[in-house]
Amino acid sequence: MTTVEIVFRYTTPPTERVALALACARDVYGIRRLSFNREARTLLVEYDATRLNAAAVTQLVREAGLDTAPELKQIQAATPGNSAPPTA
Repeated sequence: MTTVEIVFRYTTPPTERVALALACARDVYGIRRLSFNREARTLLVEYDATRLNAAAVTQLVREAGLDTAPELKQIQAATPGNSAPPTA
């Protein structure tokens, strides 16, 4: 499993309808975690890159109704046992 995080900046706070739609998006096989940062107005989505790609995750977020700005960044998260030791 390759865990990747993608961060979206939203332009308007999510409504109750959008929040419920995003909660349902968590049921999609491969979505691991959704996390809002209200102060930064961002949504972090952690997903399994062996099951989904960034385009599919972006589509899920937009279909949920969240009004997003262009993507901020995509980060490959470290997974236990999957990190290489530092080299000198």
